[in-house]
Amino acid sequence: MAMKVRTRFAPSPTGELHLGNVRIAVLNWLFARHSDGQFILRIEDTDVDRNVAGAEQEMIESLRRLGLEWDEGPDVGGKLGPYRQSERSKIYSKLAERLLAEGLAFRCYCTPAELEAKKEAALAREQTPRYDGTCSDLSPDQAARLESQGLRPSVRFRVPRSRVIIHD
Repeated sequence: MAMKVRTRFAPSPTGELHLGNVRIAVLNWLFARHSDGQFILRIEDTDVDRNVAGAEQEMIESLRRLGLEWDEGPDVGGKLGPYRQSERSKIYSKLAERLLAEGLAFRCYCTPAELEAKKEAALAREQTPRYDGTCSDLSPDQAARLESQGLRPSVRFRVPRSRVIIHD
């Protein structure tokens, strides 16, 4: 049984749509319709500091003025919602816990400032910036100590330290 094509457009409500946004939306919509598939609208609203009040509604209206209609989205619903990233945190938390339990991910306590400093240092050495694995092998005691200092971890995928090559 062949899988049905599902494309999505996931703008951030940080301002008005621009030509690049519209191009991707139209291409994904065209491909979905050409393939007798579905076009999904999902709002990437997790960058709270940059979100602009009213931008989501303006984007929806602009897309409709262009003649684009979606099969699932924040204003029409669907079986795989919710369609705002900020409303999907329980789904992602559950999956992150599973990845952690299976050893496929780890908690990282590096601060944004520390990560930026590592990036700048790599660039100064004319190297490609990449995470150096600082937190990949912390003991539970070390992690608890960092959390007691008020640090909140992010979850990182555990990948081999050797070079990862993806053929796309």
